[in-house]
Amino acid sequence: MLLIGSSCSNQGNRQANEKTIKDYYAAYEKKDWNMLSSLLADGFVFNSPYDDHIDLKTYKERCWPNSDNIKKFDIEKLIVDGEDAFVTYNGWTNDGRLFRNTEYFKLKEGKIKENACFFGPGVSFPNNKTK
Repeated sequence: MLLIGSSCSNQGNRQANEKTIKDYYAAYEKKDWNMLSSLLADGFVFNSPYDDHIDLKTYKERCWPNSDNIKKFDIEKLIVDGEDAFVTYNGWTNDGRLFRNTEYFKLKEGKIKENACFFGPGVSFPNNKTK
């Protein structure tokens, strides 16, 4: 019986973490900072090829402005394993440009503690002006 209960609990955590990740992208589509920040744990950090463990304040200054140029995300793959999640997606800018990334999330108690973004080829983030 304990194993069944544990399995159900793990399934519930996985589903809750999946929802948190999906809501993260929805916040960008909706341009809703309050929604996004409510999903982030205390001590949140962000990593990318251009950012090394930046804090929430710096993340808001550097990364959040990209939301203005995001039309939508198409999540291709979302894998949640406990408190870890990997997402590969195609993102679309308002002017129809594609950017493709994979992101690794660390979650804690249902909130995002860390996000590491790995840029794909071509346009790597919505406000990138290079071709």
